[in-house]
Amino acid sequence: MDNQWRYQASSDSAAMSAKSPHGGSTWRDFITVTKPGIIRSNLIAAFAGYWLASGWDVQYGRLILTLLGTMLVMASACVFNNYFDRDLDMKMERTRERGLPTGRLKPLTVLLYAIGLGISGLIVLFVYSGLLAGLFGILGMFVYVVVYTLWLKRTSTWSTSVGAISGAMPPVIGYVAVTGRVDMGAWLLFAMLFLWQPPHFWALGIRRKEEYRAAGFPLLPVVKGTRRTKFQMIPYVALLLPIPVLMYAYDYAGIFYLVISAGLSVIWLYLTLMGFKAKDDEAWAKQSFLFSINYLTVSLIALVLNTIHR
Repeated sequence: MDNQWRYQASSDSAAMSAKSPHGGSTWRDFITVTKPGIIRSNLIAAFAGYWLASGWDVQYGRLILTLLGTMLVMASACVFNNYFDRDLDMKMERTRERGLPTGRLKPLTVLLYAIGLGISGLIVLFVYSGLLAGLFGILGMFVYVVVYTLWLKRTSTWSTSVGAISGAMPPVIGYVAVTGRVDMGAWLLFAMLFLWQPPHFWALGIRRKEEYRAAGFPLLPVVKGTRRTKFQMIPYVALLLPIPVLMYAYDYAGIFYLVISAGLSVIWLYLTLMGFKAKDDEAWAKQSFLFSINYLTVSLIALVLNTIHR
C-alpha cells in the first residue's frame, strides 16, 4: 500500500516474470503482480506495530490473522496499481516485462484478482483484527489506488508525499489490532513510515529520472529537477530525528532503540546534506536509496527487540 511498496518490487518483477513456453501466464506472474518485495517490507512494519502495542504479551493467533489480512489488502492495492498503470508500465524499462504489459495476464483477470484479494483481506481484518484495523485497511487502499494511482501519480509532484499515507498504514493496522484505539504509539509509527517514504523514493527517482520522464510521470526530480528534490528531502529526514526520542520518552521503547534509530537518523540527514556537494548525483542517490532501506529495516528490528515489556 504505499509508495515504499513500489520501491522494492522492481527486482522481484525482473526475477519472477518468466514466460511460459507458449507465452501464456504462469503462477509467477500472479505472484509478481502483487509486488512481493513491497509486501515483505510492509509486513515487517505491520509486525512491528502489533508487537509494540502488545508489549511482548502477544496473541500469536491474532497476530498471524492480522498479518494475513494486511498482506491481502496490500496485495490487492498493488494489483489494482498494476492494472491501472499497465499502459504506463509499457514505457519504462524496469516495468515493461511485467505480466500485463507483455500480455501474459489479461486485464479482466487481473481486475477480478485485485477485487478478490481486497475483499478477502478486509473481511479478515474486520472480523479478526477489529473495526479500526479494517477501516485503516480501507483508507490505505483508497489512498493508494484512487488518490495516488488514478489521480496524483499522473498529474502532480505531490503524488509521492500524499501516497506516503497509504504506506504508513501497515504498522498502524498492526498496532490498533491490539489496542483498538489510536494513541501516541499509533501516531509515532505512522510518522516514521510516512516521513521515510518520500526521501526514499525521490532517491530512486533521481536515479531513474529519464525513465520517469519518458513514461510521462510528473515526479519531483523530473518536474523540478535534482537540486530542488534534494532540498525537499531535508525536512522529511530531519523530522525523523524526534521519533525515537518520543518512543523512548513515552515508554514504548528502550535506550537501545533510541541510540540506534537516532544515530541512523543523524547519518541519513548528514548523507542527505552531502548530496549538495556530490559530483555524481546518480551515485549519491544510489547510496541514499540503499541507506534508507537499511535505516527502516534496522530501526524496526531495534524497535521490536527493545519494546518495553508491559
